[in-house]
Amino acid sequence: MTNMMTFGNLEIRFDDRVLRPRPWTQAQSEWAAELAATVPDGPLLELCAGVGHLGLLLTSLTDRELVMIDADEAACEFARANARAAGLESRVEVRHGPVDALLDPAERFALVLADPPWVPSRDTARYPDDPGFAIDGGPDGLSVARTCVEVTARHLYPGGAAVLQLGDEGQASRLDDELAARPGDGLRVVEVRTVPGANGVLVKLAGG
Repeated sequence: MTNMMTFGNLEIRFDDRVLRPRPWTQAQSEWAAELAATVPDGPLLELCAGVGHLGLLLTSLTDRELVMIDADEAACEFARANARAAGLESRVEVRHGPVDALLDPAERFALVLADPPWVPSRDTARYPDDPGFAIDGGPDGLSVARTCVEVTARHLYPGGAAVLQLGDEGQASRLDDELAARPGDGLRVVEVRTVPGANGVLVKLAGG
């Protein structure tokens, strides 16, 4: 059965095959919209897009185009349908497949959103209502996040930024330590935000 929820100024549809959008993550789109006024001209990229709520809300708050990538076919189908319902279809492209395999080497983006799975594998049983593939972040919860950061580093315009969702400040600190050890990536964690009622944190990445 298809469900619907209000997410910002959008009506988002989804079903039990995909991860249910979390209302608090609206703050991720809104923060990214603020950053859109400060980064270079250019398109938006959303990694691990799910049903598209984050990227579509961001796109609705800007005049930019958006590329969304997700590995789950059902999520991509909903993302396309949600883009059509929001009247954003002409500015949105949805790509189905691994987040690190669907971008041309020459493609560049001004702003990146990513909502990777961040639950450590050993803890996924605590969330029986969520599809396992949509929340399993590997042994320390950062496996997919690391891939998203690598993709961001390759495809971000100089002066661009990314807003990533993680599980807690500890994960954000570990990720920043790893980036500090690889200065060639050109990215660092520059701000971590908590959101009231959230079960995760928001992390801004920019040139280090």
